[in-house]
Amino acid sequence: MRILSLGFLFATAAFAAPAANTPLSAIGVAGGSTLSLPMQIALSLTLMVLLPAAVVSITPFLRITIVLHFLRQALGTQSTPSNQVLIGLSMFLSILILQPVGTEIYKTAWEPMDQGKLTASQAFDEGSKPMKTFLARFAREKDIQLFLEISKAPAPRNASELGLQVLIPAYILSELKTGFQIGALLFLPFLVIDLVVASVTVSIGMMQLPPVMLSAPFKILLFVLVDGWNLVVGSLVKSFY
Repeated sequence: MRILSLGFLFATAAFAAPAANTPLSAIGVAGGSTLSLPMQIALSLTLMVLLPAAVVSITPFLRITIVLHFLRQALGTQSTPSNQVLIGLSMFLSILILQPVGTEIYKTAWEPMDQGKLTASQAFDEGSKPMKTFLARFAREKDIQLFLEISKAPAPRNASELGLQVLIPAYILSELKTGFQIGALLFLPFLVIDLVVASVTVSIGMMQLPPVMLSAPFKILLFVLVDGWNLVVGSLVKSFY
């Protein structure tokens, strides 16, 4: 868990700054390697497998993808935009939002460790501070309390004393709830259009024609007229600041 967290912190730093001289420095043996080459390769491969799951779960990517999925469902456009487009948009927006955090991690942890001023353990402690601050901003107190009880960890005096093993799952639960709340709100105006179109088709006896086929063009037209992509993406990004 500690190695994965360190690797994720440095992956976040890579969003905002050039990589270190070698990829193995990300798992962090600075100032002289203490691990054998096969062990370093094994750790690197482990990080390569696990980091995508961490990036998907512990970044704004989680909330953004949920909201965009709900939006596509509300519009009734099936697979348009495609999953690749939505994932790409979510990834670049996540990089934009995390850039200040990545810059701070790079300056306080990655760069000193690469120069041999910090050990891997010290770099982890320094790099986790800005990440903890980011996660604590969006993790609900109720969710934090839940995982404090599950882990039987002592109650911290302030947010900086919370461990990543508590903050990470609390953040994920909080983001899931927030994403579903925003998605439900996005559904409302399109649901009204569906109800109106269904009422009209039933009242004039068009029972054989699915109301969804008639309401889809009206929903897309409304979304385009109000510049929906700008509003949705802009509101999503601003919700993290």
